[in-house]
Amino acid sequence: MNDFEQQTLWSGISEHSTQPPLAERMRPRTLDEFIGQKHLLAEGRLLRRAIQADRLQSSIFWGPPGCGKTTLASIIAGMTNSAFEKLNAVTSGVADVRKILKEADDRRIRYGRATYLLLDECHRWSKSQSDSILPAIESGLIRFIGSTTENPMASMTPAIVSRCRVFQFEPLTTDDVETALHSALADKTRGYGTSDVRLEDGALRYIAQVAGGDVRTALGALELAYLTTQEETDDQGKTYRLLTLEAAQESVQKPMLKLDEDLYYDMLSAFIKSMRGSDPDAALLWFSRLIYAGVDPKLIVRRIVVHASEDVGLADPLAMLQAHAAVKALEFVGMPEARIPIAQAIIAICLAEKSNSVEEALSAAMADAAKGDFSAVPPYLRDQSYAIPHVKTPEYKYPHAYPNHFVEQTYMPKGFEDKQYYHPTDQGHEAKLKQRHMRRFGGEYENQKNK
Repeated sequence: MNDFEQQTLWSGISEHSTQPPLAERMRPRTLDEFIGQKHLLAEGRLLRRAIQADRLQSSIFWGPPGCGKTTLASIIAGMTNSAFEKLNAVTSGVADVRKILKEADDRRIRYGRATYLLLDECHRWSKSQSDSILPAIESGLIRFIGSTTENPMASMTPAIVSRCRVFQFEPLTTDDVETALHSALADKTRGYGTSDVRLEDGALRYIAQVAGGDVRTALGALELAYLTTQEETDDQGKTYRLLTLEAAQESVQKPMLKLDEDLYYDMLSAFIKSMRGSDPDAALLWFSRLIYAGVDPKLIVRRIVVHASEDVGLADPLAMLQAHAAVKALEFVGMPEARIPIAQAIIAICLAEKSNSVEEALSAAMADAAKGDFSAVPPYLRDQSYAIPHVKTPEYKYPHAYPNHFVEQTYMPKGFEDKQYYHPTDQGHEAKLKQRHMRRFGGEYENQKNK
């Protein structure tokens, strides 16, 4: 780019430097302009009815960044006859709250007006800060709206949560974000509707996809792409800006997966359930997202090892070998190369026959152990190293001295003779084990152990 082109480019940017960012200018002003969250704001839904009737009580808006929590609060402020105050939990303290409460009390006494208080990042408030506002919420002096990206049940004091209605916001879809981008290009007052912006195929879609449901990020990328794209003149003498796919790719950064504790456990749960459900494609996707988000791969392979026994078990004993191989590959080869053997283990375990008989057997045995009925070890099963010579004990039958290396004798303590913990299934290799087990009990295994 020559000096003249650079001067033209930066002069174009400077023309807009005094304006608020596009994301701020395009913030929806009414419920009809609001994008997404149909489960909360569709016609007839509780939240929409409460806002329209100016009857919204203290609430917590919980959801990922850029999904409209603060925007909806601003819409409420514009629609209601109530006063509207805003604080950020990071920068505000008890003194700020007391000032707002005093003003709210004066406002109610003098004008009969209610006051909404929006608290951004409300999960960052300490217990003492939360306690300072409880009486005002209980008395109705203020209508509290907390905005948070973290699960309020875990991150906020129970006293606050119990006095609020929690509304969970969902991430916006790619279509939702693309709709917001088109609106910005068409809006003649707040967006770029007065300019002739021409789009290369896939440019806007790319921004919407990479934004990951965050409209603010998408509009910021569109603004950067627009301001850094030079005007051109077509054959009819009309000036226009061509927003190319390359410009879109340069304007929006590589998507960042904002992984808080809740999302980590949700994705790990989805990964495990995908393996249990024998879906290798889903399991690989969740594995890739966890790795992309920076999760320690050791945490993932631990779950693979557990899954190999918990949900595959003896239906395919090779699953444990695959899992162990993934662990060794991670230790010996390291990342990123170890991703491949780990993926191999994931696919193998997903496609293996499934059985949870091992986990169920262990759970049943542990439950009995926890009951405390610790009957004695049968004498013939005890350690004979220190046996008293003159005390005769029942003879232990050595299985290898009998045909097929098996002999009938009771190994259970007294009172547990008929207990059965392990119930073999007909899945994969375990079906052979079941037949072998039943042969050893003369075909009467199920009857013997369940009478």
